[in-house]
Amino acid sequence: MSTKIPVCILGATGTVGQKFVRLLASHPWFEVAAVAASSASAGRRYGDVVRWREQVELPPGIAGLTIRECAPPLPGAVAFSALDAEVAGPIEQAFAAAGAFVVTNTRTHRMEPDVPLLIPEANADHLVLIDRQRTERGWSGAILANPNCSTAALALALAPLHRAFGVEKLFVSTMQAVSGAGYPGVPSLDILGNVVPHIGGEEEKIERESRKILGVLGPAGVEPAAFPVSAHTNRVAVVDGHLETVSVGFRRRVAPEEAMAALREFRGSPCVAELPSSPNPPIELDSRADRPQPRLDLERGGGMAVTVGRVRPCPVLDLRMVLLGHNTIRGAAGQAVQIAELLVADGRLGRRP
Repeated sequence: MSTKIPVCILGATGTVGQKFVRLLASHPWFEVAAVAASSASAGRRYGDVVRWREQVELPPGIAGLTIRECAPPLPGAVAFSALDAEVAGPIEQAFAAAGAFVVTNTRTHRMEPDVPLLIPEANADHLVLIDRQRTERGWSGAILANPNCSTAALALALAPLHRAFGVEKLFVSTMQAVSGAGYPGVPSLDILGNVVPHIGGEEEKIERESRKILGVLGPAGVEPAAFPVSAHTNRVAVVDGHLETVSVGFRRRVAPEEAMAALREFRGSPCVAELPSSPNPPIELDSRADRPQPRLDLERGGGMAVTVGRVRPCPVLDLRMVLLGHNTIRGAAGQAVQIAELLVADGRLGRRP
């Protein structure tokens, strides 16, 4: 593109906000025109305020930006939201009303019937919900939601299986990294040498959001997929990467070889596959008995690929497997950037390169 599309980041000093900064600093289509945070940080230089946690140097051009308050107008056709859910609702709505496409990582609007909850490879067709949203709410912009970090990996891995065989029952148990709790996150004495078998609201998010993502568009919006989901969520002493053990029941008995073929061959639409953030392939299979592992497999596809292993028969349901997703990239900032790229490719934002 001859001129990059300006974007802003809301909640830019937090864990996911910093991931947005890193991913957007050299993006081929977007450039960061503004960073915003709490009123306590507004007016100060970003590099002087942020406690930078990324494993690359803070981009100098963004370090020199003055932090703005999280209120429109801000320069940027897209507002990437990494705000805390407790404050996100009215702020995101104000930006959408002012004409911005708000791509949010917060839970606040995910389940609203006119808000698309997107994994571009799985349900890019749900993007049309923003037309209804803009008409009914009178907004010139729109809100688009990124799913919960554990749901993002799970729903992507399930998408080809649901299309091919029809999921009827789902059991999932997660082992979720501490970075999913933000910074400073879980106290060290609570997590070191320990597993915490509860993450507030997480099981409900997985159970609701996965069914919306894998649902179909109907006259009233998305008709959620009909299968029941039983989720158990656990916090473990891993920095990044959510590992999930999954058992699935289908409409018919499915052999592991059939499932692996569906996973291996799965691609998003040609439009999605060509986006700068889209991995190729989106799902990577690993046949080794002890994989995937967060330490060894997390960065596949630049953190955007989901790795699936141990696909085998299940004596209770039909099939069981293990999957791994990068919770702050595929499960947060990276997928949000991919959603904004989809807006460009779909002709709704800027010029397609």
